[in-house]
Amino acid sequence: MTALWVLLIAFGPESLFWLAITILSCVGLYEYFKMTIGTSSGSRLFLIILVAVIPTALSLYQRPEWVMAGLFVSLFGTILLSLKYYSRFDNALYFLGLTCFGVLYIAFCLGHLVFIRYLPQGASWLIVLTVITAGADTGAYYIGRNFGKRKLCSQISPGKTVEGALGGIMVGSVSAMLAGLFLLPEFRPSVIFAAALFLSAVSISGDLAESIVKRSADVKDSGSLLFGHGGVLDRIDSLLIAAPALYYLLDLGLL
Repeated sequence: MTALWVLLIAFGPESLFWLAITILSCVGLYEYFKMTIGTSSGSRLFLIILVAVIPTALSLYQRPEWVMAGLFVSLFGTILLSLKYYSRFDNALYFLGLTCFGVLYIAFCLGHLVFIRYLPQGASWLIVLTVITAGADTGAYYIGRNFGKRKLCSQISPGKTVEGALGGIMVGSVSAMLAGLFLLPEFRPSVIFAAALFLSAVSISGDLAESIVKRSADVKDSGSLLFGHGGVLDRIDSLLIAAPALYYLLDLGLL
């Protein structure tokens, strides 16, 4: 999976990357709504996903204002859906809140991966971001497993520890700095290391956000699509919040 992802970033045309991210967004939204709303109606779930994925789809135009417009359209569509199905919801406000969070957390955030891909050196930055999140996840797991003592968020994710989180941040940052030496040689290693420290910490928050959803829904994995490795959301949760953070660092000239 990692090899295919890197090949898509490095050699795939930009339009194919957008299509892959849009499909990924649809699958992630499907898993999210099955966990939270759990609707049994296929047509209703299709309509909800169709409305929610609009911000990702509009990232094709490479302009943040299009995605912001997509957020408005998704909000408007969510309101219309709540009016249409109001009598079938135990709590329509609950539906509105869950749907709006799904739009922001999944569709809006994933659109920023497309924005980064279209930037100068965007492919290199996406690979570095992948190294950051993969390194942070792997480092947090092994360091937490062997040296973790203090729980990070015991009520949300009992397996995560403070030592694991700190170790993950360091592993992710060092890995990004090494990757940057080859992919982004014009940037000083210290700059990439500093950015990676921030992005590694942000990626952990994305992971914990999905843990909140799963804990609230009382499920272990977001899905079973990946045969023993959970669902799509379980694999991309760290990227979801880190992607907008990296994009705005680059867009604002902070990197």
